[in-house]
Amino acid sequence: MHQFLPLTTDAASRAGATSVLASAQAADAAATSCWTALLAGRTGCRNLPPRLRQLSEATSLYVGTRWWFAEGSAHRKRVARAQNQIEDAVTDGDGQEFALAFVGYDHAMASAVVCAGSRQHGRTFA
Repeated sequence: MHQFLPLTTDAASRAGATSVLASAQAADAAATSCWTALLAGRTGCRNLPPRLRQLSEATSLYVGTRWWFAEGSAHRKRVARAQNQIEDAVTDGDGQEFALAFVGYDHAMASAVVCAGSRQHGRTFA
């Protein structure tokens, strides 16, 4: 089975961010389904955009709205940019673009969880 959000699920698990972890797992399942549809030349990705939005919302709540829109704004913008690239890849039916966009999305989301978690909760993720 493919895992599209390994960094995010690991970061959320280590941080004890259960809502982020649950949303990441749901988004990962939707991404796997979408990937399968893209490879088969079919549509079938309508569940992915809402799952990505739910993950962004869960992350925003975990890191705190103030951090997400202030110190974390660079992370938030990277997440949004990568999410747009994923949605464009789905629209274009481009599996390669989809996979590459997910790498960026996963990295951006995991970075936000780690950075905010280590600053706000005094944790390190070694």
